[in-house]
Parts: sequence; C-alpha cells; structure tokens
Amino acid sequence: MSTPSNAQLPPPTHRHPPRSSSKSGSTIPILKPTKIPSSASNGYLILYNAVSAALWANILTQVCVLALGEGYAGVFEGLDEFVRVVQTLAGMEVLHSAIGLVRAPLLTTIMQVASRFLLVWGIAFFFPGSTASSPAYTTMLLAWSLTEVIRYSYFVINLTYGYVPDAITWLRYNTFLVLYPLGISSECWLVYRAMGQAGKMGGEGVLGGNATVWWALVGVLAVYVPGSWVLFTHMLGQRTKVMKTLKTTRQANASKKQS
Repeated sequence: MSTPSNAQLPPPTHRHPPRSSSKSGSTIPILKPTKIPSSASNGYLILYNAVSAALWANILTQVCVLALGEGYAGVFEGLDEFVRVVQTLAGMEVLHSAIGLVRAPLLTTIMQVASRFLLVWGIAFFFPGSTASSPAYTTMLLAWSLTEVIRYSYFVINLTYGYVPDAITWLRYNTFLVLYPLGISSECWLVYRAMGQAGKMGGEGVLGGNATVWWALVGVLAVYVPGSWVLFTHMLGQRTKVMKTLKTTRQANASKKQS
C-alpha cells in the first residue's frame, strides 16, 4: 500500500477555466488557484521534493549496481540503513497534509507512509535475515525508487514552473500500473517471510518465536489486500481525470494549429 499520490502540491481552490502552454501543447492545462501559496512554503516544498528526488535516484542507481554486481543479498547489505533513513524522512508528508501545506488527503497519506514504515522498520529492521535472503527486497526497492523519482520530479517541475511536460505527466500517471502491483506483491512476500520467523521457536531477532507478533503480521496481510485496492482505485481515479484533461488540451492545441 505504498505508492503515494499527490502528496506535495499546495492546496488550490479552482475557479478559473483551464489554460495551456502557448506553443507546442507539451504541457497539461493549469488551473489557477484562488489562494496562492506563500513564497516561503512554495520554496520549502520545492526543496523538500528536490532533495527527496535526489535521494531516491541515488537508491535506484545503487539498487541496479548492487543487484548486477553482488546479487539481491548485496542490495540489502548495501542499502538497508540508507533506505530506512530516506523513508523515515518521508514521514514529513503526514505533517504536510495535517497542517494543510499540501492537498493530499490525510488518511490516505497516513496509510501510505505507515505501510512503508512497516517494511523498513517492522520487517527489514527486526527480521533482516528473512529480508536479505529474498529477491523481493530488491524488487520492492526498484518499484519504490522508480515511483518516487518520477513523483518527486513531477512535483518539483510543477511547483517551479506551474506546468509539467506531457512526458513526465504520462510517466507520473501510468507507470504505477506496473510498479504498484510489483511493490505490493514484494511487500506482502516479505511480510509473509517474516511471519515464518515470528511463528517458530528460535526465530531470528528479538521478535522471533513471538505468537503476538505472528498474529499481528497475519492482521497486516489481512488488511493489505483491501487497503491496497483502495489506494490503487484512488490512483486510477486520478489517472482518469489527468489523462482526460491532457487529451482535451492536445485536441484544443491541434485545432488551433489547423485554424
């Protein structure tokens, strides 16, 4: 349940009709907000998203290098601590939503961040053996990092220039169709493997052989599927709106060129 939505855009109230870029039609329409965010908050969000994009780009690069050079076990050994720090930083997005700095729904944001925290703190931290020995950790990071590089880059461009090129918009609202199922399936498998350690005597770590932890992980998997579906349908709804607007803008620009 970990692919975030529009978590870093200021909260607009749209009243004006859409407008598009003046030349090639390579941007999506812009709806002018009646309440312009302060330069300080806008600058903070640009910085936050730029740093986050750079951190996840670093993770993506290292995942590829380590996976090809050392295999999936090397990915865990080389990135576990760094990923935990970077993902913990993303907890700021709950605060952003709670104070109205961005327009993301608070409940959805909490669900997204909590699911990531579960994996980096509840699973990878307490059950490193079962996590490191599975390729699911590598595929999970691949899905996460690709998603986040695109998402944060989208926000930086949008907050800086007020529009986003078609190519970035397409990536933002279409790659999750593949990356979200890949991430979710990888996460569920890692939770399942951790259950094996929690449910047997002498399981690894301080939580190994703990029936309470085992049942807690059973509960996690029980809510993961319906929770993931809620988030997935939420993103599908966003995709439908954005792609429809994008198509309308392209058609309007094509009509202008012909006239």
